[in-house]
Amino acid sequence: MRAEQYLAPETLGQLAPFELRARMIVEGIMSGMHRSPYQGLAVEFAEHRQYAPGDSIRQIDWKVFARTDKMYVKRFVQETNLDVIVLVDRSNSMRFGSLAIKQGWGGTDASRDGGRWTKFDHATATAAALAYVCLHQGDRVGLAIFDEEIRAQVKRSSQRDQWRAMVGLLAGEAVQGKAQLGRSVDQMLARVTNRALFFVVSDFLMPLDEIRGAVARLTHRGHDVVLAQLLDRQELEFSFDTPARFEGLEGGEALETDPRAVRAAYLDLMREHVEAVDRIARSFRADAILSNTHESVGPVLAALLDRRMAVAGRRGG
Repeated sequence: MRAEQYLAPETLGQLAPFELRARMIVEGIMSGMHRSPYQGLAVEFAEHRQYAPGDSIRQIDWKVFARTDKMYVKRFVQETNLDVIVLVDRSNSMRFGSLAIKQGWGGTDASRDGGRWTKFDHATATAAALAYVCLHQGDRVGLAIFDEEIRAQVKRSSQRDQWRAMVGLLAGEAVQGKAQLGRSVDQMLARVTNRALFFVVSDFLMPLDEIRGAVARLTHRGHDVVLAQLLDRQELEFSFDTPARFEGLEGGEALETDPRAVRAAYLDLMREHVEAVDRIARSFRADAILSNTHESVGPVLAALLDRRMAVAGRRGG
């Protein structure tokens, strides 16, 4: 497996100026770039407090003592590394794709059959780019793949070979089944006890109540959440122009129809669903991004990272 199958040089260039910043206070044991709730001697000044017996005299701020004749010690906010969990939907609807694969690209179970760049291939490229950014900044990254439940997992690590382990699993995993996001999230919550950033990659073509419940449980546990919705251009534009048979990839009856007769209604429903996913995310102070699988993953991820860095900067975190 070659890195360039999923991580183009232009994507690296688009993401190079950015870091993935956490919105919540994270817990960790390593020195990194994210705020930690634990106080002590570290790199970022937080506040003064009055000296108490037992405090080290090394922590006394002698400049304040010279001005006030009172002894205060400095307190610092430790910075820590972030745990990122990339949760990828491998259900049957992720097999859909209408873009022919470029020579030397792709190679997942979903694309090998039809030679098309599928939503699952785009999910793999998205996970690869995100993992590259996080590992480059020293964070721990893990991967879980789900349909009705969690099917496979790469445990969190910041080691150099973690990227290839993640992409290797995605490239070899079967794409099948029906997505059950709520059940899969519950399984992950039983395994992840510290605060983390959950980056959920899916088409989110599922009941909105299921999405809302999953995001609610993640944020209630103190986790940061990003919903990365991936849709093929045909799903977004519905530019079919001849009568055809449409089949649901995860159940439902096949439908013979003239797409021109239903295009307007379809586009209204799709727009409403995409906007609803975004509203669900914002209602829980999470992020949602939308990716067209015919376009590069770089600009969409760069916009997300830029927005998060700006928020962290305003908060001083």
